[in-house]
Amino acid sequence: MPTIKLDDTEIYYEVHGQGQPFLFFSETACSGEIWKIYQVPEFSKDHRVIIHDYRGTGRSSKPSTDYTTRMFCDDAVAPLDHVHVTDAIVLGHSMGGRSTAFAAAKNPARVEALALIDYTPENAPAGTRRTTEVVGNTPDSFPSLEAARHYLGKKKDPERYRHYLKEENGRFSVKRDPHFRDQFKRALAGGERPKLGVDLWQLIGEVRCPILSVRGARSDMYAAETVAKMKAANPRLEVAEVDAGHDVAGEQPKGLLEVVEKWLRPIMAQRRDFQ
Repeated sequence: MPTIKLDDTEIYYEVHGQGQPFLFFSETACSGEIWKIYQVPEFSKDHRVIIHDYRGTGRSSKPSTDYTTRMFCDDAVAPLDHVHVTDAIVLGHSMGGRSTAFAAAKNPARVEALALIDYTPENAPAGTRRTTEVVGNTPDSFPSLEAARHYLGKKKDPERYRHYLKEENGRFSVKRDPHFRDQFKRALAGGERPKLGVDLWQLIGEVRCPILSVRGARSDMYAAETVAKMKAANPRLEVAEVDAGHDVAGEQPKGLLEVVEKWLRPIMAQRRDFQ
């Protein structure tokens, strides 16, 4: 099993295909394996696709200390170092967008282009409330796969649950450190959300590569009125919409593939011209 040692943490990763490197970074609580249903088979036809489980999720271990945005940034860059990639196209969904924006801003030579999937530094209230309630109230385990689907949302492709959940002794639990759930649980109890220690809007402005901001047209996390603010944050940023909710990659994999490929064409053409 390919892993990378970062301090006291083991980071699991996989590489598929050949060509221009493409790193996928998943949302909160998701193993990188969710990309293997749709995105890896399609993107690996023309790209060298790297997926991984960030610390505390999937097959990666959890750190002995608290989680930080810098740690998740390191988790993104480490697989690139390990497979000797100098520059990559990086795609991050939801919380993964925050981590990849940080990685692109602080490691400009390593990220050639950045795709942020239904991520903005400013979540809409409805999505924040929904996520806080669902994640914060998640039980330690579910008695069946159907019970997990009922709680987490049946609109998700059933195949994704094979990568989203783990089974032990006939019960199913989410592949993540309970630390993530407990943060949301404290917020539900009236506590403050953890401080990130970074200005997320400033990070967007610091990114020097092309940025694609993909909004789910029915998203409750990325409000329509935030589009103008995203464009104003960085002149290199362009916005595309896909007919989906927050889970763009799961609900509309073909639509996501189309908008990303359309955005990449001139970037790749320019790259070939300079080679």
